[in-house]
Amino acid sequence: MLKQIEGSHAVAEAVALCRPEVICAYPISPQTHIVEGIGEMVKAGEVQNCEFINVESEFAAMSVAIGSSAAGARTYTATASQGLLFMVEAVYNASGLGLPIVMTVANRAIGAPINIWNDHSDSISQRDSGWLQLFAETNQEALDLHIQAFKLAEELSLPVMVCMDGFILTHAYERVDIPTQEQVDAFLPPYEPRQVLDPADPVSIGAMVGPEAFAEVRYLEHEKQLRALGLIPKIAEEFKAGFGRDSGGLVRGYCLEDAETVVIAMGSVLGTIKDTVDEMREQGVKIGVLGIISFRPFPLEAVREALKGAKRIVVVEKAFSVGIGGVVATDVRTAMDGLSVKDYTVIAGLGGRPILKKSLRAIFDKALGDELPPLTFLDLDWNIVNKQLERERQKRRSGPVAENILRDVGSSHVAQHS
Repeated sequence: MLKQIEGSHAVAEAVALCRPEVICAYPISPQTHIVEGIGEMVKAGEVQNCEFINVESEFAAMSVAIGSSAAGARTYTATASQGLLFMVEAVYNASGLGLPIVMTVANRAIGAPINIWNDHSDSISQRDSGWLQLFAETNQEALDLHIQAFKLAEELSLPVMVCMDGFILTHAYERVDIPTQEQVDAFLPPYEPRQVLDPADPVSIGAMVGPEAFAEVRYLEHEKQLRALGLIPKIAEEFKAGFGRDSGGLVRGYCLEDAETVVIAMGSVLGTIKDTVDEMREQGVKIGVLGIISFRPFPLEAVREALKGAKRIVVVEKAFSVGIGGVVATDVRTAMDGLSVKDYTVIAGLGGRPILKKSLRAIFDKALGDELPPLTFLDLDWNIVNKQLERERQKRRSGPVAENILRDVGSSHVAQHS
């Protein structure tokens, strides 16, 4: 059914169609409308056999999710930004225990300074937590990925984050195609847990593991993620057959057939990038786009295959690792090992800064001439940066000698990268 609806409410309806049995949540912008929407449906009796649990914190939300999933219930929660960080200890426990929890991350910047707007800092910070991470480009894809995520999580017995850009998607009204309950039921079978906590047959899970087996446990978690590389495309094909839409998968290419320059990104920014590429294509520029949907596991072979004809790549990412640079770009370079391809990293949209077509076009034009620095911060205000650096230099001149030397080393490092 076609419906003009806010992205958060579209996700709420998708989750409800998946017949969750336990939903535990603590509100934090920009995730709040999702759990509010589901809560209203549960209260109205529109979601059968489902318990909605209001908890006192994000840590409690993930702790309840772990308990309910371990007890055999199909479980869902949602969070963002500092909320995700607050639940981190439990996030690692959920994956370590092999529990198929599905969680929406409404991507938002991490403070300090406090910022409620969108970038990918929150979920990117959890790339090593053992959760699968799927990134949505549109609200339709966000809806579709949640339905696929439950099937993926339960077939692998691993938790899945569905990442959608806060405000840009969560609060945007778009027309989406909401499937029927019958369609979802045909695609997603009833949950059959691999492990169940049963008072009549007590067992312990999450017990301490010593050095003699810890590495093996972590390897088995890694092996499950590698299995997901084959399962994600398979589930996407099943979804296409049942719902008539090509949604999900590992990566999605756009105008790659003859592309000499390929722009790589995740999430909603892909729409703006595609518009920019369309304009450049009209002028005869051989440029294309590769959207990464599965960030964890990272699809090395699929990325390598998509880039095999490229002469240069530009990775546009909405998070970065302080002290080194791009996170997604590092994974892409691993995929490119042995290929003769020039690569550039562009950090963009941090803290919700708009990513404009004219700014992207300027960056892409520089890349085409191989005039782009290896690491670029899109639309960085150098007046602000340089004024602050000068203030710090003045303070150092009046500080202790040893402290001055230490800070000068750091200042020199910054200068080299600027």
